[in-house]
Amino acid sequence: MQPLLKEIRQTPLLWMLVFVPAVLIAERAAPHSHTLLFVLAVLAIVPLAALLSHATEAVAAKTGDAVGGLLNATLGNLTELIIAITALRAGQYTLVKASIAGAIVTNVLFMLGACLLIGGLRYHVQEFNRSGARLYSGLLLMATVALLAPSAVADLDLSQGGAVMHKLSVGIAVLLIAAYGLGLLFSLKTHKELFASAEHGEGEAHWPIGLAVATLLVVTLLVAVVSEIFVESVQKAADTFGMSPAFVGFIIVSLVGAAAEFVVAFSAARKDRLDMSVSIALGSASQIALFVAPALVLLSYVVGPSPMSLQFWPGAVTMVMIATVTASFITSSGRSAWFIGALLIFIYAIFALTLYVVPPTGLSTG
Repeated sequence: MQPLLKEIRQTPLLWMLVFVPAVLIAERAAPHSHTLLFVLAVLAIVPLAALLSHATEAVAAKTGDAVGGLLNATLGNLTELIIAITALRAGQYTLVKASIAGAIVTNVLFMLGACLLIGGLRYHVQEFNRSGARLYSGLLLMATVALLAPSAVADLDLSQGGAVMHKLSVGIAVLLIAAYGLGLLFSLKTHKELFASAEHGEGEAHWPIGLAVATLLVVTLLVAVVSEIFVESVQKAADTFGMSPAFVGFIIVSLVGAAAEFVVAFSAARKDRLDMSVSIALGSASQIALFVAPALVLLSYVVGPSPMSLQFWPGAVTMVMIATVTASFITSSGRSAWFIGALLIFIYAIFALTLYVVPPTGLSTG
């Protein structure tokens, strides 16, 4: 525990950990003070994300950037999965689908773009392993095709259309999970040499692996609890400010839910470890598309008031497709500069402005 306590004492940002018990107490004492809970939840997630950053870097030092990025993406997406399950249990399928599509677009455009921008401002040109980026881009492209299929069938005049849609969604969900499992086998077992990161001779001191893993587990649980309080309060705030559930899920929930991953990815980019940044951004997006989304479809039969389909509104599928194609084009060279990152952020800003000014209407909630 000594390295952890020393880190907290020496890092002013981690002093904000006092907001973690504060938001838990406030949630018990004043559950209807949604503005207060919203502010406290955001202030609590920030230091938890920083703590997760230190622990993940310690694990990555032992396992390599590829596995470290995969681990961080998994823990970050676990938080988003818990948030989505909460909305799923309440039957808020529009919010669930918006958070899924928003998380994919946020990771591919905003997180990756910010990493390229931050790293590019410090280093003239950065390089990264193209093999990992190509794998994740291919997985995302396949997932986007899977999202297009239910939307195409929805336009047909079929008898028992609802039953057909749910059967198709379950079948696609199983295929996506199988494809993701094979992707892990390919990248971590049979062809792992293709995804090896460049060596870094920084010689930094890291936490013991046992402390790092324990911290990862505890902090992930705390982030999940605080994020659940956040999403409950932000929905009430959305009603107050006139924001649609699509905007809340697509932009706000996805940004806050990925806060932990942002800290780690941005830190890696500043240290010229772009392999890890790309692995976190695209790996997280592919996990959401190929594991989180289909898992939620299957879980809806257990915890939801009714089954949820994989039919997204056309605008969401279009944004996911644009983000996937853009990421594939941007990462094909294995080199980047700051302006490329700025372009990705501008595309994300266009999407956010569109959803805020012209919120989609008539969205499917099944």
